[in-house]
Amino acid sequence: MADKKVDSGSESDSTEEPVVGNVNKFAVVPPGYNGRPKKGHLIFDACFECGNLGRVDYITEYEYDLFIRPDTCNPRFRVWFNFTVENVKSDQRVIFNIVNFSKTKSLYRDGMSPMVKSTSRPKWVRIPAKHVYYYRCPDHRKNYVMSFSFCFDREDDVYQLAYCYPYSYTRLQNYLDNLEKKNMDFFSRELLCLTVQQRRLDMITITHPDNLEMDETKHTVFVTARVHPGETPSSFVCQGLIDFLISNHPIAKVLREHIVFKIVPMLNPDGVYLGNYRCSLMGFDLNRHWLEPSPWAHPTLYATKNVLMELDRNEKVLVDFYIDIHAHSTLMNGFMYGNTYDDIDRYERQSVFPKLLCANAEDFSLANTNFNKDAVKAGTGRRTLGGCLDDNSHCYTLEVSFFSYQTNSSSSSLPYTEEGYMKLGRNLARTFLDYYKLINIITAKPSSSIVPKPGPYRMRDRNHERSQTDPSSDSYEDRRRSYNRNGEFSINNCNGFGDPPTSIRLQLRDRDVRKY
Repeated sequence: MADKKVDSGSESDSTEEPVVGNVNKFAVVPPGYNGRPKKGHLIFDACFECGNLGRVDYITEYEYDLFIRPDTCNPRFRVWFNFTVENVKSDQRVIFNIVNFSKTKSLYRDGMSPMVKSTSRPKWVRIPAKHVYYYRCPDHRKNYVMSFSFCFDREDDVYQLAYCYPYSYTRLQNYLDNLEKKNMDFFSRELLCLTVQQRRLDMITITHPDNLEMDETKHTVFVTARVHPGETPSSFVCQGLIDFLISNHPIAKVLREHIVFKIVPMLNPDGVYLGNYRCSLMGFDLNRHWLEPSPWAHPTLYATKNVLMELDRNEKVLVDFYIDIHAHSTLMNGFMYGNTYDDIDRYERQSVFPKLLCANAEDFSLANTNFNKDAVKAGTGRRTLGGCLDDNSHCYTLEVSFFSYQTNSSSSSLPYTEEGYMKLGRNLARTFLDYYKLINIITAKPSSSIVPKPGPYRMRDRNHERSQTDPSSDSYEDRRRSYNRNGEFSINNCNGFGDPPTSIRLQLRDRDVRKY
């Protein structure tokens, strides 16, 4: 069973013979060769969690064509790959051609390259970009091909190659198990449902235990991630957010005292486990089925939406935010998608949070941030919940690049690492403090600015602090210019953050008065 054809970003349909199932310890030998594989006859394997490689064709002893296995029950999506190679010879040089990508646009055109690690070097690194080529190939029905050269330098190693840093269902379960064992009174884990293949859909709640008593109105932030299984960076961002919220950092403590955080870190466990890029076990792009999720075909969406609707109906709960974390295959940096509304006040209010996030995260791009109601996005979490939740709720998609980011101070691209993705999650948490201080829900210190490391108090730090508050400083004037004469929000300016227009501040605060 599969979805009808939907837009997924410049896809190309392949007329090659279908690829079904992953290769399993498949030895690629020269034509006509009989007998056991010799050293240097490469053995490929993708029969493991999150693995994907459907077929390998021998071209020469130095070149191999590799075919991505399409998503389960949906042949349209062929992007994610993750496989191992063994039985290599020392200093064996090869060219791998991945020949059946379903997307034409790709960050491979901008310097992205596959990830690799080996048994003796377990840390993921990128293959040098100078060894990677992305082009339309006449030998493969003019499909786009990504070719890269590689040298196997240690013959006893097993090498693993992947599209991006893998983050498996088992890794998440181990992570949540370890958090649960710490018996933190501000952390709880709940099983929302089981998937079609009987995997857990977890929801965690992070807040001060006093906030679980419904005697006062509670401000709630709801975050989801990994509805698209191949978008692994979203899991690292989500873990960074969780790690920060459960930490002893002063900001985390203040947030827990005032806000209830509910997080569903993996919306598509089956798709993740199977090594799909976009779809579930049954071939559904779940991020097009939020409007009317089926309890049997889309059980994770059905359970998550029910929780959200129950929170929204509770007069003692304010669902301030719904944020769905994704990864993007053609753009750089982190950025957000938001909704457009006929209500100008609501549109202005939702413009505030991305601006605050940009002030905290050097990798966040307001230039890529966009508010839309495109027809091709109908059925997404952001669009659907923007129409279902209270008018005062802010619904966003947070995107982060599969590859790299640029900062305002540098024109060169900086490749993301696992730590870089997690840092964006931590900065997302810091931004909630800024927002709730802005609307006077949180009045206590500390500031969300990065706490300086122990050491001498430098004049540069003092000058920076002065520039944030002194009206005579040039930096202060630059920040004030981010608003036009009519007090409208300039979403594309990211030089710094000044106070939003008074009208927006009052609208945000009035929202809370009305709810009480």
